[in-house]
Amino acid sequence: MLKIICLSSLWVASCGQVLAGGLPEGADSCLACHSDPAIAPDPRLAEFSQSAHQNISCESCHFGSQELPHSANVKKVQCEACHDSAAKGLKSTLHGATIQQRSGGVAAACQACHGHTHGVVTADQKASKIDRESQLETCGACHGDKNKVPKLIASKHPIESYQHSIHAQLVHEGKAAAACADCHGSHEILPAADPRSPIFHKSIPQACGRCHGEEAEKFKQSVHGKALAAGVREAPACTDCHGEHTIRSPKDKQSSVWRGSVTKTCSGCHASEKIMMKFGLPSDRVSTFQDSFHGLASKRGDMEVANCASCHGWHDILPSSDQVSRVNPGKLDMTCGQCHPGAQAVLSTGKIHASLAATATKGSLAGWVKWFYLWLIPLVIGGMFTHNFIDWLRKATSGKSSMHNPAYEGQLLLATERAQHALCAAAFIILAYTGFALKFSDAWWAQPLNLIANSEEARRFLHRAAAGVLTMVAVWHTFYIFFTANGRKRIKQMLPAKRDLTDPIHKVAYNLRLAAEHPELPRFSYIEKAEYWSLAWGTLVMLATGTALLFHNYALTHFPLWAIEVSRVIHYMEAILACLAIAVWHFYGVIFDPDIYPMNWAWLKGKRRFKD
Repeated sequence: MLKIICLSSLWVASCGQVLAGGLPEGADSCLACHSDPAIAPDPRLAEFSQSAHQNISCESCHFGSQELPHSANVKKVQCEACHDSAAKGLKSTLHGATIQQRSGGVAAACQACHGHTHGVVTADQKASKIDRESQLETCGACHGDKNKVPKLIASKHPIESYQHSIHAQLVHEGKAAAACADCHGSHEILPAADPRSPIFHKSIPQACGRCHGEEAEKFKQSVHGKALAAGVREAPACTDCHGEHTIRSPKDKQSSVWRGSVTKTCSGCHASEKIMMKFGLPSDRVSTFQDSFHGLASKRGDMEVANCASCHGWHDILPSSDQVSRVNPGKLDMTCGQCHPGAQAVLSTGKIHASLAATATKGSLAGWVKWFYLWLIPLVIGGMFTHNFIDWLRKATSGKSSMHNPAYEGQLLLATERAQHALCAAAFIILAYTGFALKFSDAWWAQPLNLIANSEEARRFLHRAAAGVLTMVAVWHTFYIFFTANGRKRIKQMLPAKRDLTDPIHKVAYNLRLAAEHPELPRFSYIEKAEYWSLAWGTLVMLATGTALLFHNYALTHFPLWAIEVSRVIHYMEAILACLAIAVWHFYGVIFDPDIYPMNWAWLKGKRRFKD
């Protein structure tokens, strides 16, 4: 009994403090019972003096409570008695109906979001359950629980997704940014498919525009905004590009509008053949861009190279026929000039999505050059393969060597020549690997470059460093053949001779068993000469075209666009030809030829045989 008296005293004392804080007139009669823990205590009364309802009498919410003791006619709290419009809005939604059904009435539904009526505070107070920072937890009580929301909603993880967004980050920092109610509304929360919903596809720019007014106005005037306003469902709204709950800063690498992700985001529509055909738009714009220098470099991680938005804009995208558009022919000089100062006039005359395929179109000079290589490569490589195959077949079936030339014995390559060969081979391999890694960045053999933090920067560095080594070797070799005795001797041996026209015929005839004797070939026959002069010519061509592509701004300023287009075609096609020639011609001569198998060791030892 003493314990009950003490507890009662403490409770009355606390209620006295509450009264001191300010309770409505007449509340003292209610406290006579509701402050007594032995009768009907309500611990939330302590919060009432700080609530938004502190000046409202008890009877205003608890109808029929005037009679003491209370009769059975005391009604449950009806929030709609004062908050009629909010209650109507809540009742009109599936959201509100679901909450009422689960919680047993409108008041309980209100409390689910606002908290108990004795402790309800205004939304602008930190203690409020609907304060910006608190909304995530309040809404998450249901939307973060897959057992309380439909599976379709739960599968999207809206609460978890929002926590990683730029909006959540700003809210946690105490800044004004979008919380749940800013986008979805407060009481009249409707599904996205409902035209009345603020997140209805057509209405999204208006919803986002409440905070992002300048961007929304630009979007409204864009080709996407006009199409969206006209009811075109395929037209993108803000969330189609930026995401829904996972909206991140454009500087965030995980953002769908980060520089490295823009092309992929735009591809969602512009790579769709169905959408492009429906609206009469070219269906190859994504593929031609991805195959262009800009697209390939971007794919490999270059964040400085132009992407879709760099040329077309962001929110203000307009068709090229619009004179205000950044890609209008009259504006291209300014658009291209952002990255290529001085080259605007040249670039504005070419193709915008200048992929290798788009550049080398039929009828253009680049197209004719590409056509020439498409015929040249099969003919040359096919001829090399046929020549070597019948040679291998003859030697493999005869069981004896066809090479009895004393010139092959003794010292073949001097130390300086072996050094030149080693540097040239290393540079060639790195150039081929890093060059084709730009074109085929997704291939398994190109993946080691992707392990580097900035793969594109590393690829460029390696490619250009190898080109520098190849240039150094070319200069060294030029000095060697002109200014040293051994070099002059070598170049004389490599000069074309009349027999270089007949020796191939005699060798092929022998290998086909049309001649009884194998021709006695010199140390440097048509086989070595063809390879040597092809290497010399190929090196000059690759260095010349590579220089034009490396210093593209200078080249575009001083040369016509077709010169750059032709350089791109030659550089790529010549690389294919060189690699195939090495694999088919050179590797046969130094590895697979039965006369020297498993290898001609002259590149390492100076002599043909490893042990001499």
